Amino acid sequence: MSKKAWIERDKRRRRTVEKYAAKRAALKEAHDYAGLAKLPRDASPVRLVNRCQITGRKRAYIRKFRMSRLTFREMALAGMIPGVTKASW
Repeated sequence: MSKKAWIERDKRRRRTVEKYAAKRAALKEAHDYAGLAKLPRDASPVRLVNRCQITGRKRAYIRKFRMSRLTFREMALAGMIPGVTKASW
């Protein structure tokens, strides 16, 4: 599990991106790149990192389920993810 500080930092960045989304869109439409540069760095959506919603792990992230492969495997085998079954052929 990742450190709580990393998880909280990611949450803060997500709030900042959401807060400045409309303002960024307006500045981009007006081609005001100087004004865009004055916004906080964390207001850019590029700085967001996909993290597992359960453990906070950032590597091996499965977008569809919003979790890491390790958590996904544990939950799938436990039957906690609807519609997911172990493959057998």
